[in-house]
Amino acid sequence: MKNLGQMMKQAQELQDRMQAMREELEALEVAGASGGGMVGVVLNGKGEMRRIDLDPAIVDPAEKDVLEDLIVAAVNDARAKADRRAEEEMRKLTGGLPLPPGLKLPF
Repeated sequence: MKNLGQMMKQAQELQDRMQAMREELEALEVAGASGGGMVGVVLNGKGEMRRIDLDPAIVDPAEKDVLEDLIVAAVNDARAKADRRAEEEMRKLTGGLPLPPGLKLPF
């Protein structure tokens, strides 16, 4: 029974560390850019967009389609960076323990 108690304690510690990681990811900000920096976005570590920054030189009604494409590219850039950062943090948390394919923690 001593081993079961220790396993439960370790599971609780892991759960506590994962909660702390979720909170850190919520506070993390990752910037992405496209169009040579004319469009920038900031996402949190969970991939939620926080801000968009548009260079005034590109806000032209005739360029609406281009602007939309640049925004999509900037969001995707920031999201990819946030995903990579979350994966790095998860590897630190699990100590390199391989997780089953498709299992995405902490969210």
